[in-house]
Amino acid sequence: MSAVAELLRGLGPAWPLLLPVLACPAIALLAHRPNLREAVSIGTAVLLFASVCSWVPPVLAGARPDLTLLQILPDLRLALTLEPLGLLFALVASGLWIVTAIYCIGYMRGNGEGHQTRFYICFALALAAAMGIAFSGNLLTLFLFYELLTLSTYPLVAHKGDAKAKAGGRTYLGILLGTSIGLLLPAIVLTWLAAGTLEFAPDGILAGHLRPTAAAGLYLLFAFGIGKAALMPFHRWLPAAMVAPTPVSALLHAVAVVKAGVFTVLKITVYVFGLDFAATGDVTTPVLWIAAFTLLAASVVALTRDNLKERLAYSTISQLAYIVAGAALAVPLGIVGGGLQIVMHAFGKITLFFCAGAIYTALHKSRVSELDGLGRVMPLTFGAFLLGALSIIGLPPLGGTWSKWYLMMGSVDAGHALILAVLAISSLLNIVYLLEIPLRGFLLRPAGDAPGGWHEAPAACVLPPVITAAGCVALFFGVTPLLLLLGEWLPR
Repeated sequence: MSAVAELLRGLGPAWPLLLPVLACPAIALLAHRPNLREAVSIGTAVLLFASVCSWVPPVLAGARPDLTLLQILPDLRLALTLEPLGLLFALVASGLWIVTAIYCIGYMRGNGEGHQTRFYICFALALAAAMGIAFSGNLLTLFLFYELLTLSTYPLVAHKGDAKAKAGGRTYLGILLGTSIGLLLPAIVLTWLAAGTLEFAPDGILAGHLRPTAAAGLYLLFAFGIGKAALMPFHRWLPAAMVAPTPVSALLHAVAVVKAGVFTVLKITVYVFGLDFAATGDVTTPVLWIAAFTLLAASVVALTRDNLKERLAYSTISQLAYIVAGAALAVPLGIVGGGLQIVMHAFGKITLFFCAGAIYTALHKSRVSELDGLGRVMPLTFGAFLLGALSIIGLPPLGGTWSKWYLMMGSVDAGHALILAVLAISSLLNIVYLLEIPLRGFLLRPAGDAPGGWHEAPAACVLPPVITAAGCVALFFGVTPLLLLLGEWLPR
């Protein structure tokens, strides 16, 4: 028994990866007992979140637990390491899986979706891959789990199985695998050749091994190779993936996929390049301006989209660019702003997608132009949408205020006044394309075919966005724990 106990303790950092994987056989065996199947999914999500939370005290105390999964060469291994940025991402992904698992019940049943067991299995595998990315101890481990995340989410994107879903899935898989294999993998190989290691280090591993000009080219290769960050022109996979069921859209935009991309950009900036080296010789400047262009261009495109999910998809592309810009500022306040934006955007955007799915489930409306007056029959859904939108815009008292504030302060600290202006202009565009939706719902006269009275979606579709919208408010007043986790990058 003592040997078994020692083995279980030794697997400590691996438990957040193992729990979703271990749930998959149980989900498969309960295919014909949907209530139990979904209880397993929710229960696993709760256990995963508790497992991740258990690592917060030791990491805040300075511990960096490390576990070697496989030693390939003397200086090359698959390994897990817990550090603040990874723990922050893991907390977001595991925490939001709980509400997403609840939402899936209402949406998948309410819309009569098929292949639900396969859906829940792939969902669990995607969360396991996201945990692997969060806790990767080096670039090789990160690349492995990055690819596993792409492969495990492809069946979710193509879930409906019709021609449109298959086409969207091909675009999704083609761009993400193309960028990772064609750009990210060569960047990792070049890093190995330059530094002689792929291990993450607090001050980076490239200083003294590359000239700033070469480092700028390598950083650009990483930024485009991380296709999940959706920098233009490698962004088309994200709108294409909107053919998936809405819970998958929530997974893509808030829980795992895109956040895995921008988290990877942050992690490589800090632990591969190092902020001091990244700030010298314009190493990150080309990526900073690409992020600024993406930030504005995607906001402009969002203004033109009448399909609700497509508008939200382009909003996500823009909001992700905030995080890439925060990394590319190469100053501590930019990292804090980018880290906070991962959390705040996750809560805000998952709320918006939950609401979009609830509207479709209750009324089968999917276009912005069809939403006139519907806030009067779906007040909880449209009220939650309003709070999520205000948080993404960055208005108090919503959590998004803090991420935008620290990103702006980082722009000032880095001496980039033009980036400050870009952030301000984008926030104004956010107001136009996001607030139109609740304003139409609450202020305009309903169309002739609008139902009368209360007409919310099933409770499992309404409760999750209400919870995450309340989370947007709570994060404004409860940001201190997040700042403690990001404390090593805050000014003393």
